[in-house]
Amino acid sequence: METTNNKTKSRTRRQRVVRFVVGLFVWISAILIYYVGFSFLFDTPHEHQLRKANEKLREEYEAMAERYDSLEMILDNITARDKGVFRILFESNPYDLDTEQSEERLALQEKTISKPKRELRADLEQRINELSKRADELEKSWHKIKTLGDTLGEKSNKIPSIQPVLNKQLTLLTAGYGTILNPFYRTLKSHQGVDYTVAEGSSVFATADGVVKEISDKNSTLGKTIVIDHQNGYKTSYSHLLSVVVHRGQKVQRGDVIALSGNSGLSLAPHLHYEVRYNDMRIDPIHYFFMELSPDEYQRIIRIAQSGMQAFD
Repeated sequence: METTNNKTKSRTRRQRVVRFVVGLFVWISAILIYYVGFSFLFDTPHEHQLRKANEKLREEYEAMAERYDSLEMILDNITARDKGVFRILFESNPYDLDTEQSEERLALQEKTISKPKRELRADLEQRINELSKRADELEKSWHKIKTLGDTLGEKSNKIPSIQPVLNKQLTLLTAGYGTILNPFYRTLKSHQGVDYTVAEGSSVFATADGVVKEISDKNSTLGKTIVIDHQNGYKTSYSHLLSVVVHRGQKVQRGDVIALSGNSGLSLAPHLHYEVRYNDMRIDPIHYFFMELSPDEYQRIIRIAQSGMQAFD
């Protein structure tokens, strides 16, 4: 009898434990379900703030993206219009030196990366040897030039060596020396100087020491023109001027303002036509800007001059 009672009590305890565990599991499940459901349906205060901040950021981003698209479209239109004006005015494609150089650098980089290390090492050694030889040659050339310069003394001031207008960015040069399209007759002609697009009234500088030899009449084809004799075989001329601030026979020094640029004579638009002559032969002025151009700038201005643009006279 006692054994039966013990079994009954033991079974009852087990049942209570089981009911407790089952009840605890149910409550825990209910709490989890409630929490998950609440999380889906409602935000906590922190989540609410984050959601508001994200919405605000999204709105600002969309506004900025819309403004960026609008500005990009405007810039594209301006670029297209500028290129159209360039083609109409110069009858040639606009040059883009920066893009050209970037493409060349990228191509060189890709080619270099694809080479094995042994080949790269050999190329590097070869280039170092070549640069060493060039450095020696340049040093010898520099000493030779220095010696010649020392012998010239003050005579070097009479060699044209700067640009006749302020053109630090090199963007004002619009036509170089050589065969180019005549803007009035649409035929090829020999353009024996360089053209700068400068506003009327811009300062024009003497490019070397000398004496004002000629001041031509404004009714000529080249308009009002100044010719400076540098008394060493060199002469320079400055054409299509608005006004002249020197007189015939006056001595001038490199950098002196001699005139104001204009649009006189047979001219398509306001500009300065500049020529360099040596022993009465017209030569390319591009090679006579050496006092103010670095080697890179010199290469750049040569490429601009050779880009096939049209003269203004």
